[in-house]
Amino acid sequence: MVGTIKKMKNVKCHGVASRSEERAQEFANEYGIKVAYTSYEEMLLDDKIDLIYIATPHSEHYANMKLCIENGKNVLCEKAFTANAKQAEEILALAKEKGVFVAEAMWVRYMPMLTTIKGILNSGIIGEPAMLTANLSYPISGKRRLTDPALAGGTLLDLGVYTLNFAAMMFGKDIEKMESTCTYTETGVDASESITITYKDGRMAVLNGTMNGVSDRRGVIYGPKGYIAIENINNFESVTVYDAGYKAVKTVKAPKQITGYEYEVYACMEAIEKGEKECWEMPHDEILRIMQQMDGLRAQWGVVFPFEKEDAEPKEKIEILTGEVEDTILEDTDIQA
Repeated sequence: MVGTIKKMKNVKCHGVASRSEERAQEFANEYGIKVAYTSYEEMLLDDKIDLIYIATPHSEHYANMKLCIENGKNVLCEKAFTANAKQAEEILALAKEKGVFVAEAMWVRYMPMLTTIKGILNSGIIGEPAMLTANLSYPISGKRRLTDPALAGGTLLDLGVYTLNFAAMMFGKDIEKMESTCTYTETGVDASESITITYKDGRMAVLNGTMNGVSDRRGVIYGPKGYIAIENINNFESVTVYDAGYKAVKTVKAPKQITGYEYEVYACMEAIEKGEKECWEMPHDEILRIMQQMDGLRAQWGVVFPFEKEDAEPKEKIEILTGEVEDTILEDTDIQA
């Protein structure tokens, strides 16, 4: 994100905050950031900040956002928005009460390539779509944030959230039922999963993901006249239309970009300048709906995070938060129009 911001127009990375003053300074030195705060609280006193980007583990999003919102700071929070829907509801209610802008950094929602893909789908070129599949997997089980239940680990919140969003962007939200199965890590969170969504109009979406292997990252939409293949649902690279004879008849490549992160930042900047409190690309009701879907899936699997249990001690969650720098840094962005 910092590397992206350095190449963007009218946007400046003003400072960085971490639970560790030393880590914040190291990060600032590495990326040439002007300010390294000694604490989150010090950061919140800086009136030069227009937007705070949160990139901590899933387990910390709720507390981090709550602190920012209570101090009147606009927020762009990484996916998954929170660990569960209850936390999301509370954050969105608080943001509304305080009149603070809040957005989820589900970056594919903001990419111009999404408009291209949906335009092709809606053109009728493959006829009425009947089904889609989406796969997103990486061999990342060695990362603690993926396997530690106390960090809201598991494939679903890290990778499955993308396949769920892909299905939502292509087929909408009129769902009849959602069925799934998963395997588990030694720590008890979901490792590999397959999700089948049946829509009220008869369409179906089959979504797969794992933290233990490499997938093709493809999204494919099937119709009677052919199919549409999207390369890399995690950062759209191209879309190709195939006819019923399996012949490629149309290919569109994604426009040149810095990294893809720039689109969500520009969307936030535009919304803030207009006085809006959410981004139309990823509205609050859609954030909550996806979180509710993931709650339902975890309920099917019996995956419960320690802090969701009534007898969990809050200090347990705080004490285990060491981890890698990129997983624990809270960055903030100073947007200057």
